[in-house]
Amino acid sequence: MPKMKTHSGAKKRFKVTGTGKIMREQQNNQHLFESKTSRRKRRLNLDKELSPSATKTAKKLLGI
Repeated sequence: MPKMKTHSGAKKRFKVTGTGKIMREQQNNQHLFESKTSRRKRRLNLDKELSPSATKTAKKLLGI
C-alpha cells in the first residue's frame, strides 16, 4: 500500500509542538485593524490549541 499524503491545507494551517499539541492561528487577525483595539490585536496574535475533537481530525490529515 502506498504512503499516505499529508493534506496540503492542513500542513499550512497547523503546527505541532514538541509535546505533540496541535496549534492553530486565531481568526479575525488578517485585516480591518483600524477598528480593533491594540489589546485585541495583541491577544489575537497568540496561537491557540485545537479542541480535542478537532485534534483527532487534524492528526489524520497531517498523517500523525
